[in-house]
Amino acid sequence: MSRRTARPVRTARPATCPCGRPEPYEKCCGRLHRGEAAAATPEELMRSRYSAFAVRDEAYLLRSWHPRTRPPRVEFDPGTRWTGLDIEDTTEGTAFHPSGTVTFLARYTEGGRPDSLHERSTFERVDGAWVYVDGTFID
Repeated sequence: MSRRTARPVRTARPATCPCGRPEPYEKCCGRLHRGEAAAATPEELMRSRYSAFAVRDEAYLLRSWHPRTRPPRVEFDPGTRWTGLDIEDTTEGTAFHPSGTVTFLARYTEGGRPDSLHERSTFERVDGAWVYVDGTFID
């Protein structure tokens, strides 16, 4: 019987998180989506919600939405692909604030055509956790 040398198993390099941070999704927004951690700031919640749209995690989006503005469900357009997120500004949202805002530009393609969503989102704390309240579109 001959001995064979085991070949090294090649694994794909982990993809970076859709939110734009350099960490792999599983260690970045994935841990929030799985409920292993909570967003520490409105910006972190915004990034995780963007990633939830990118990976189509309706349960997380609904959990992270303020109860007074939460829709009954989130509909995903199968032709939409989220392609990038830029955080432009944040206000308040520290451990000492009950609310905060995040202004962002989210890029996507719809039917292969590039487009973007520019919004100033409002966040509040509910039972100590940051949640998305609503947003105002910016032209």
